[in-house]
Amino acid sequence: MSRFRIAPSILSADFARLGEEVRQVIAAGADLIHFDVMDNHYVPNLTVGPLVCAAIKPHASVPIDVHLMVKPVDRIIPDFAKAGASIISFHPEASEHVDRSLALIRDQ
Repeated sequence: MSRFRIAPSILSADFARLGEEVRQVIAAGADLIHFDVMDNHYVPNLTVGPLVCAAIKPHASVPIDVHLMVKPVDRIIPDFAKAGASIISFHPEASEHVDRSLALIRDQ
């Protein structure tokens, strides 16, 4: 097994064909689907939320890797866990209490 894991991001996908594009990158050999979440406050861009994660879950036979670039981060962790995220990462400075954020992820 390669020491690298390939995780294409859905950020540049054609959202009108999102399920199809997720299936195509998996068929091409993607190990994960990467999902960037930005809130236009913590970072100056706005992307998608847990509803899109839930929508791609039926098309993803590989783990969904969610990168939260939002503040406060704890409020949205349970939403992404319920939506089907397999991996959740966040920026420590976006959390008031990193230990609580980590526990929140682990407890999902």
